[in-house]
Amino acid sequence: MSTSTAMLLPEEAELARLIVETLNMDIPAETIDPKIPLYGTGLGLDSIDMLEIALVVSQRYGVKLQADDENNTQIFSSLRSLSRFIQDSRSS
Repeated sequence: MSTSTAMLLPEEAELARLIVETLNMDIPAETIDPKIPLYGTGLGLDSIDMLEIALVVSQRYGVKLQADDENNTQIFSSLRSLSRFIQDSRSS
């Protein structure tokens, strides 16, 4: 949840809504701080949650996420990082 006043960019807000809907979370998407960790402490997601997010992101945005990608820790480190990865992948 949000512990700062960081503003969500439009693409981050869309991704936050997708994550909240996909995982049936009981928090408003707009309260997610885009800089806190998604996994473990922070938003508190686990490995199954991350797999679900990877699947829905691949389906929604057409972005390929590989389980063995050495960059996954960075890609999924925060909402902002995941959003940036999606935007970069879609523009290349």
